[in-house]
Amino acid sequence: MTDRRSTETVEAKQLSNLNITTLMRKIAIYGKGGIGKSTTTQNTVAGLAEMGNKVMVVGCDPKADSTRLLLGGLTQKTVLDTLREEGEDVELDDIIKEGYGASRCTESGGPEPGVGCAGRGIITSVNMLEQLGAYDDEWGLDYVFYDVLGDVVCGGFAMPIRDGKAEEIYIVVSGEMMAMYAANNICKGILKYADAGGVRLGGLICNSRKVDNELEMIEELARQIGTQMIHFVPRDNMVQRAEINRKTVIDFDPTHQQADEYRALAKKIDDNEMFVIPKPLEIEELEKLLIDFGIAN
Repeated sequence: MTDRRSTETVEAKQLSNLNITTLMRKIAIYGKGGIGKSTTTQNTVAGLAEMGNKVMVVGCDPKADSTRLLLGGLTQKTVLDTLREEGEDVELDDIIKEGYGASRCTESGGPEPGVGCAGRGIITSVNMLEQLGAYDDEWGLDYVFYDVLGDVVCGGFAMPIRDGKAEEIYIVVSGEMMAMYAANNICKGILKYADAGGVRLGGLICNSRKVDNELEMIEELARQIGTQMIHFVPRDNMVQRAEINRKTVIDFDPTHQQADEYRALAKKIDDNEMFVIPKPLEIEELEKLLIDFGIAN
């Protein structure tokens, strides 16, 4: 005879597991300026959307180019521009547009040139999105992505990891020296806020620059930091062709091999269970790694 209490316990555990798997995952993408964060983010979001996930992208770069490919090149009015023009009388539809795969796209924007701190725009924008209910359960979001400018150099840009807005960090890196320095510095930022904000590193995304020994070097960098290289994205001119046509690769040419690379990255992020507090390298250790793989020779 089946124990009713045992059955109820199993059902409760199943329900608990279901609730865990359906919680919105909050991800921030960091990396050196110019490393391809926005391109990587948008192509990954396209892959996740194609899989049936509901995704929101919050652009945290004053250039406001974090959603352009998802929106077909549409120049979106930023949250800060909207606030400047309309004051506090702002509605969600004013600052969020629907992009590829029903993704929800918004750009924080920045201050007027030469005035104020760009990082504060992120704080203002995320607070506004929260007040307007952009993250509420009614939207059924599976993911929210923060595409963050450059290195962790000021409090504003560190805000997603400092205040617990993002719980998973992925760092876009290449085998170039400065990209690796930036990745290591970002790990220092994650370490600083890991206890207070609960943020964890999900892995390194190698956006290849065809550097000698690049794959092996980034795998070793990941190993020493205590994480994983979650995917190696090969360099392919199809990415540039898709961008010229104002689309992600998956949208522009879904049958191309590069589209499959972004699908693979999206799937690995979707399945990822390795979240760590990183162990940043000392500068001497990082330079030794570069020398060992021939980059500094």
